[in-house]
Amino acid sequence: MRSIRCLLLAALVSFSLLPSLVQADQKDGRLDIYFIDVEGGAATLFVTPAGESLLIDSGYPEYDYRDRDRIVDVATNHAGLKQIDNALVSHWHLDHYGNHAALTEKIKIGTFWDRGIPDFLQEDAKFVERVAEYRKASQNQSKAVKPGDVLPFKSGSTPLSLKIVTASRDVIPNNGPANPHAKLHQEQDADKSDNAASVSTLLSFGDFRFLTCGDMTWNIEGKLMTPNNPIGQVDVFMVTHHGLPNSNNPALVLAIDPVVAVMCNGPTKGGHEQTQETLRKVKSLKDLYQLHQNVQLDLSKQAPKENIANFGKLGECDGIFVKLSVAKDGKSYTVQIGPEGGKREYKTRG
Repeated sequence: MRSIRCLLLAALVSFSLLPSLVQADQKDGRLDIYFIDVEGGAATLFVTPAGESLLIDSGYPEYDYRDRDRIVDVATNHAGLKQIDNALVSHWHLDHYGNHAALTEKIKIGTFWDRGIPDFLQEDAKFVERVAEYRKASQNQSKAVKPGDVLPFKSGSTPLSLKIVTASRDVIPNNGPANPHAKLHQEQDADKSDNAASVSTLLSFGDFRFLTCGDMTWNIEGKLMTPNNPIGQVDVFMVTHHGLPNSNNPALVLAIDPVVAVMCNGPTKGGHEQTQETLRKVKSLKDLYQLHQNVQLDLSKQAPKENIANFGKLGECDGIFVKLSVAKDGKSYTVQIGPEGGKREYKTRG
């Protein structure tokens, strides 16, 4: 009788521990990427198999810290982080660095990375005042990156690296095979805004490859990708500049030939019809995911409804994120909408 009671007690204990054990097993050895809804800004959180984290951009500081709190919620309640080890600013527009300072009031940030802090920004009369908070939060110790740099992440049995591809209008050397889509690049008027100076990163995890380019604009995309293709093909592409048409040069988008694209747009910002048309021309593209429905564009010209995380007007959405998880061997990955969304699996092209 005593042995039966012991067995029952052991079974109950095991059952009570099951959720945490399953959760730990799901995270074991995987690389997770969260595309956080900041309604037209950008905030992308990476968690490596070693548990190291990187936040690229941080959304708008307005709206009662809506975006900051969404980032903290994803980081702590979904990614299980106690701190953010690294925070990178792609460029100095408020929808991208707006919460880096405010985040430090809620969660510790280890190392700050950026392209270097300019003395002023012609398109933002309040830049000096605004960036002062960032300087204070980073204790004026942020580290500047340049093309070719590799951020110091731990790499295990499946090699992991994150390489800087562009920064401050400079690009990595244009080495590699000829880009068959180079002729599609037609030079546009020079973009003097900080968008053109965006930091772009290429993440590799085994065979898996992911490219994100901040708000990099047309001519710098052409500089990077013509006449040769130094990037190669990627598995996943974070659609540049929220899907706006002064970015997403087809000479880049068609050359990298992603299997999956994720667009961090807002209800009325990004998700532009021209960019949608470019993505539909990508030979290998299986799925496009959008953080938001573009309320100004017919749904038939956007991602399928089941691939859109949020609907409705600005400020009226649920703030649902898109999550990408790469298997521990880098051979496959899944994409899901929200914590309870069904997972769609893809094979890494290898």
